[in-house]
Amino acid sequence: MDENTETLLRKQLAKHIEGGDAFMPMEEMLKEISFEKTGIIPQGVPYSFYQLFYHTWFAQNDILEFCRNPDYKAPKWPEGYWPGKKAPDNEADWNNLKAQYFNDRKAFCDYLLNSENNLFSPIPHGSGQTLLREAILITEHSAYHSGQLLIILRLLGLHF
Repeated sequence: MDENTETLLRKQLAKHIEGGDAFMPMEEMLKEISFEKTGIIPQGVPYSFYQLFYHTWFAQNDILEFCRNPDYKAPKWPEGYWPGKKAPDNEADWNNLKAQYFNDRKAFCDYLLNSENNLFSPIPHGSGQTLLREAILITEHSAYHSGQLLIILRLLGLHF
């Protein structure tokens, strides 16, 4: 693959990680929910908006750490990837989580856009995973859970 094509691929992957083409961007979803409603678990859904957003952030952060940290250790599945409570303790914690999500998303996109990080070679401390695979994984995971977050917003009467 020539350098221009690879650069275009990296940019397209980063754009999909940020969302907005096939699903509502996280920025827009987060504007629709008040702090007071983040811990409500709607009938028929197993988790709150907070729990699902936390899980989405945690998985994104985990993938980022896996890609760039040779001493990476995977959290225990599934409990390590979900919060132990249905709501943040306070609004400052909620705002911090949102900031962490966007900071980690930017960090991953910056890592992805850096041509020194090979898209196709297996990550040395992994078991065959590549940066390309991890970028696609973040995109799929975020899109999947974004749909669920939108359903929670609708069940809470916040988005139609």
